[in-house]
Amino acid sequence: MNRIMIAATHSGAGKTTITCGIMRALAQRKLKVQPYKVGPDYIDTSYHMLSSGNISRNLDEFILPGKEIKNIFAVNSAKADISLIEGVMGLFDGYQADTDYCSSASMAKLLNCPVLLVIDARAMAGSAAALASGFVNFDKNLNIAGIILNNVSTKSHYTILKTAIEKYTGVLVLGRLPKSSDIGLPSRHLGLVMQNELDDAEEKIQRMAELVEENMDIDKIIEISSKKADFKNDRYIHKKYHSLILAVAKDEAFNFYYQDSLDFLSDIGVTIIYFSPLKDEKVPICDGIYIGGGYPEVFAKQLSSNSNIRQHIKELSSLGVPVYAECGGLMYLGDSLIDNDSNEFEMCGVLEGKSIMSKSLKRFGYCSGEFLEETILGKKGDNVRGHEFHHSVFETDLSPVYKMKKEKADGTTDIWSGGYTVNNTFASYLHTHFCSDYKIAYSFCESMERYRESNN
Repeated sequence: MNRIMIAATHSGAGKTTITCGIMRALAQRKLKVQPYKVGPDYIDTSYHMLSSGNISRNLDEFILPGKEIKNIFAVNSAKADISLIEGVMGLFDGYQADTDYCSSASMAKLLNCPVLLVIDARAMAGSAAALASGFVNFDKNLNIAGIILNNVSTKSHYTILKTAIEKYTGVLVLGRLPKSSDIGLPSRHLGLVMQNELDDAEEKIQRMAELVEENMDIDKIIEISSKKADFKNDRYIHKKYHSLILAVAKDEAFNFYYQDSLDFLSDIGVTIIYFSPLKDEKVPICDGIYIGGGYPEVFAKQLSSNSNIRQHIKELSSLGVPVYAECGGLMYLGDSLIDNDSNEFEMCGVLEGKSIMSKSLKRFGYCSGEFLEETILGKKGDNVRGHEFHHSVFETDLSPVYKMKKEKADGTTDIWSGGYTVNNTFASYLHTHFCSDYKIAYSFCESMERYRESNN
């Protein structure tokens, strides 16, 4: 299980670009690359898939137990030649002020994984050595095995940086990425634009790979990744379901899903079929519906124009089909969506209320929800871990079914309400993972099973 993590000194240092370039360079050497992303990010993983040809997996220490992280890694890395893990934010940026929980560093230690540290070295010389030294010596239990310099265009600048860093840290500098205007990835309010929305995404990835091959020591990176591991999947399946069909909304508007969530549902017997709220006239015949997050606000006009599927979803909900929706899915199930230009678009009308876009983030970060009553995902008193990240509010008179909590760095706790249920539909802003607690998946499946049996 050859593996290596690409981490950075801070967000925006270039780790996604460098990670994607290395993935494509390795894939072009006929190596099977298994990508991973630390944290709850849904967007970087789409670029990983384009770069490597393989589905990228999320590794999140807040949402997933450490044992489950190792299970996911064991299952997906077993047949790979090399696993590349892209870190999150800066190397030691973890949960609140904790550097050793939910950080890239803590994940590298959990997986006994060497780290390549990306430094944005524009306008730096010897100071880059001081910066590197601080990271190398901050945690002696962490193996920073190499350094990559970003935004270094000239050979002379690179030589100065490399000489200073290696002299004062003893860590090898394995290359650089020059400044290049043709590899920039556009962003919007939730992060990078999804790769399937970019006409030139493939060209950008290929150019990244060319720059990596020209300017980095790929052979040394492969050598560093060669580290023995003994990870085994010891996941225990408590129950198998038979003939259940789950319809999952997946298109440009709805695409925020954890692949291992879907895989776990498949493992316990669920057949997953996909449909597009943008293009399809009806939801396929199914026992349940899952509408994940995404960008309904970007595609609001098209979603609203497809009245047939909106009416069909409302009808299925009224008939008692279990429907689970997260964030963007919640927005889609409401009566309407109001964008930043005050345009109002009709949505499904399953939930009474409207989503209103805002200029700033309304919620961001890890949190948990306690059920105040039974839902299709759990019983009263059950807790669900996840994260919220949205630029909208859902205004409704419906009674919330989640008591939401977020611990703050000063020891206090933010508490708010969220999550709404009607019929067998449950929707909230909270993104979660079915492997965070298998009971969530089992509960959802049992809801689908009850619905199917009641209609036979």
